[in-house]
Amino acid sequence: TIDGQEVKVNEGMTVLEAAKEAGIYIPTLCYHPDLTPYGGCRLCIVEIENMPGYPTSCTTPASDGMVVKTNTPQIQELRRDILELILTEHPNPCLTCDRKERCQPFDICLRSVAVTERCVVCPKNGQCELQEVVDYIGIEEVTLPYAYKELPIERGDPFFERDYNLCILCGRCVRVCQEVRGAGAIAFTYRGSQALIGTAFGRSLQESGCQFCGACVDACPTGALMERNRKWEGLAERQVITTCPYCGVGCQLELHVKGERVIEVAPGSGVNQGQACVKGRFGITEFVHHPERLTTPLVRRNGNFEEATWEEALDLVASKLASYKQGKVAVISSAMCTNEDNYVIQKFARAVLGTNNIDHCARLCQAPTVVGLVQSFGSGAMTNSINELRDAGCILAIGTNTTEAHPVIGLEIKKAVDKGAKLIVANPREIALVRWADLWLRHKPGTDVALLMGMMRVIVDDGLLDQSFIDKRCENFDAFKESLKGFDLNVVERITGVPRNQVVEAARIYATNKPSTILYAMGITQHSHGTDNVIATANLAMLTGNIGKPSTGVNPLQGQNNGQGACDLGALPDVYPGYQAVSDPAIRQKFEAAWECSLPAEPGLTLTEIIDAAYKGQIKALYLVGENPALSEPDAGHVRETLERLEFFVVQDVFLSETARLAHVILPATTFAEEDGTFTNTERRVQRVRKAIEPIGNSKPDWWITCQIALRMDSKGFDFEHPSQIMDEISSLTPSYGGISYNRLDEGGLQWPCPTPEHPGTPILHTEQFTRGKGRFIPLEYKPALELPDDDYPLILTTECSLYHFHTGTLTRKIKRLSILRDEELVEINPKDASALGIADGEMVKVVSRRGEVIAKAMVTEVSPAGVISMSFHFAAKIPEFIVCAVRVERTR
Repeated sequence: TIDGQEVKVNEGMTVLEAAKEAGIYIPTLCYHPDLTPYGGCRLCIVEIENMPGYPTSCTTPASDGMVVKTNTPQIQELRRDILELILTEHPNPCLTCDRKERCQPFDICLRSVAVTERCVVCPKNGQCELQEVVDYIGIEEVTLPYAYKELPIERGDPFFERDYNLCILCGRCVRVCQEVRGAGAIAFTYRGSQALIGTAFGRSLQESGCQFCGACVDACPTGALMERNRKWEGLAERQVITTCPYCGVGCQLELHVKGERVIEVAPGSGVNQGQACVKGRFGITEFVHHPERLTTPLVRRNGNFEEATWEEALDLVASKLASYKQGKVAVISSAMCTNEDNYVIQKFARAVLGTNNIDHCARLCQAPTVVGLVQSFGSGAMTNSINELRDAGCILAIGTNTTEAHPVIGLEIKKAVDKGAKLIVANPREIALVRWADLWLRHKPGTDVALLMGMMRVIVDDGLLDQSFIDKRCENFDAFKESLKGFDLNVVERITGVPRNQVVEAARIYATNKPSTILYAMGITQHSHGTDNVIATANLAMLTGNIGKPSTGVNPLQGQNNGQGACDLGALPDVYPGYQAVSDPAIRQKFEAAWECSLPAEPGLTLTEIIDAAYKGQIKALYLVGENPALSEPDAGHVRETLERLEFFVVQDVFLSETARLAHVILPATTFAEEDGTFTNTERRVQRVRKAIEPIGNSKPDWWITCQIALRMDSKGFDFEHPSQIMDEISSLTPSYGGISYNRLDEGGLQWPCPTPEHPGTPILHTEQFTRGKGRFIPLEYKPALELPDDDYPLILTTECSLYHFHTGTLTRKIKRLSILRDEELVEINPKDASALGIADGEMVKVVSRRGEVIAKAMVTEVSPAGVISMSFHFAAKIPEFIVCAVRVERTR
């Protein structure tokens, strides 16, 4: 009972959490729901019957029959004394000023304490928890003396300022940096009355290892840490919940809007649970409102782009595309576009242009996932949910630099390790995740199959397999078991470079610390044998029974915000939405009836095949939406030459990308902040994208542009007025999306398969049986990479993602503050290789492959092993985007 109100809560909750559940306010400044309670501020003290003293409610477990009082005169008097002591660390005129309802500039209410910055961190802006506590406790005058600290405001870092004159030493920023983010970039410095929050040796945040996630800013209760946008733009007029446009995690974000401008972004409470990465937190407002945004259609005339009206541009595109025969046109869609955009685009390709030549960039990163997992399980998607990771007994992270490419999922891995999970990291590079690993397998690039099959050989030989699961749920095991004979541990060690004892240890950890889960990303898919790599992970999960259960499974991490959705909605050459085969007559007839057209029976060309066909003149025209193949495709120089050969090339995008510069017509699209729609994240969760502002300039949503072209080509079924109508059509034709609608999504995301309006969605796949019936074991052989080092190209180039940039950098390279953190390409090279080549750290070098070359700055580091160099693919370069590519490195002087 709390203040006379009976409260029922889950066992293990604290008194403070119980009060919050009941809507009863207890003041606190050190408590944060993501942090371990420690009762530092002591403002949350309560009176509990039959318990001596005044315990802190944040550290006291709630128990059956407990009687609690939170607001007696004695408690309030104690709180008042405590709070006055706290306020000796904080400028307090702003907290007691009788003009605080009207006051806006911070310099007015703090003029007496020598703060002269104009700032809208005002007491009544809803952002100051300290003001809320002062009002509740009822302090009208502070009697204890306060001396302004006269500390300089720290402005040296790119996204937020640190004014420790306003700090009350609650420690929330320090603890969230350590406990939640695992960065430890800031700490308490000095002791006693000299105590401050800061970095070791007074270094900048960047030098101290800060990830610039903004978690410390969000945790600060006083405004000591503040994003510059919030400080100078003022208060938002409204908040809009939407889905992040960067990686596949699908973080929920709050866009804070003033007028028609997004002024700040804060993490929401969806799959990310109040956390975000630097790109989602600080990398959105600038690109949405960037002065280089495409805002009007452009048509190339006499070699130069000229502005055109929408009518002129759309009429031109429609007439030109209509002039080509079926099969002479191709369409490239985008994993950055919404589900509704992708559905309309693939429908346009098939129903209007009469071609299945439709694909998108997932071809280069996750096509092996679809092909491999469909063969093994019957469904090519992440089997489990992100929030299950924290309860895993073992996590095998192979081919994924999770903390860089999927930072919020990286936090879930850290939570699991904190709870006792075993972490195995298999990666040629010493990535940040190695810091938390129980075992690091540093195998040679391209030897994943040998490593995984070697582990499975150990599991079978040691009798650690789940025979009952295999007998009941799987098939073809005997043939698979026979194939393991080719993976003697001596052979595995020779191929992979991993000592055999480590292979044995990894196998035993994975097999005996259930539930075990596998995470992977482009590190195992972007290979000539990427499908075999994926199949190997499926074999391992089935062999140990780690599939179809909570915190288990095979979990590919999609690199782009809607990589899963673009595949789901049919932006592929061989399937309609829902992976329904275009070659199946019955399925084709279903779509012909719905779309009132005749559809081609043969699968179309893949993305790489489209490029080859265009180079040969077999594809004459290309309609490209939201992609940048001139930078992202392998052999990029060849791609640029190919695009220049096209008779007609249309690009639909938000910026003038490297690819858009080669187009004949450019159609300006809106960003995610200017349109409604949905994204499907890496765990198959369909989530809303909500329009926050009106389109910038004369830009238009992608679905609208495509529909307008279709209508000008006299096609039916493109008269949509809102994306919700597109989703209704999607659900009517796509069984796995059958129960998804905007009305349901307004209550939260839904994971497919969700076949009916009553279905709750499916967090875990293959619980009773596999999608294909029985899981299929598939024998594998080790196949070396197609391009190995030789005398001319003695090093292996592998590619990585950067925390500070995304994909080809079309968006993030527009953000100056991100460029402060990473403004150029770096070539990571091991000291042994650098020494042999006479290369110094920071020296400009030339990286040469069989397809091209690029000049970049050398970064001498032991993160990359000898014989391997590493680069990202966010900056313009003439190198292939493969995980294994033979290169040589030369000095440029």
